[in-house]
Amino acid sequence: MKSYYDILGVPKSAPEDEIKKAFKKKAMQYHPDRNENNPKAEEKFKDVNEAYAVLKDKDKRKQYDQFGAEGFKKRYTQEDIFQGFDINEILRGFGFGGGGRPPSGFEEFFGSRTRRGPRKGQDMMSDLTVTFEEAARGTEKQFTIDRGGRNEDTTVKVPQGISEGKKLRLAGKGFPGSNGGPPGDLYFKVHVLPHPIFKREGNDIVVEHTVNLTDALLGTLIQVPTLEGEKQVKVPTGTQPLTKLRLRGLGIHSRGGDRGDQFVKINVTIPKSLTPEQVKLIESLKEQGL
Repeated sequence: MKSYYDILGVPKSAPEDEIKKAFKKKAMQYHPDRNENNPKAEEKFKDVNEAYAVLKDKDKRKQYDQFGAEGFKKRYTQEDIFQGFDINEILRGFGFGGGGRPPSGFEEFFGSRTRRGPRKGQDMMSDLTVTFEEAARGTEKQFTIDRGGRNEDTTVKVPQGISEGKKLRLAGKGFPGSNGGPPGDLYFKVHVLPHPIFKREGNDIVVEHTVNLTDALLGTLIQVPTLEGEKQVKVPTGTQPLTKLRLRGLGIHSRGGDRGDQFVKINVTIPKSLTPEQVKLIESLKEQGL
């Protein structure tokens, strides 16, 4: 996807007057009146106008620079892109006054996009990173957001049990609307930091614990971390490697759902070397059919 800067032939650091000058040059080059029966020129003419509609607008340009061409297109429709785009400014740039007839191609291209009714402001998107425990228990985060050049403090509530990739919406916290329209919304995409011990599987939590061979054979008691502190867990006699022991109701409690469980996956250590005495004991057990 070709960038708007490349379409106008300007660097990303180009000031507003340089962008405007480049637009006029490109628009004249590809104008339909100068390129009759040339579909490629018509497409380039449309691309040039779209690029200018974005780069001349401070807020749209900031969003485009932040999210890139692909990310910007996911947030802005064609109608959104031309919101607030003043066709009269463009016509004057080509020598057409307010009452003059536009060059062919302008009316067809802009058409309904130049209407001036109330319009809802653009939505804003941001990332929100929380710890595993914050995601499990729920939390509140405070932010300062830039709403069209004005800083504003806001708080977002993170519900318990939220998972990676979910979105939180703050209504009316996006960019201001135009012509009396309402502001857009602010969306947070949630990212959950990995935990060194806990692993989430749906609403369940899995932890791993390693025991030695004799404890697996004879059974033992172990201390296991949970979201509610350490719990004592019984490892039954003859526990097999990779056995999962269930701790009911100690998993994730998501909003509107039942709380999951925690599972302790047992790993069994097999010694790589034995002392002569241990070898004799193992051989004795072998003779007894173990």
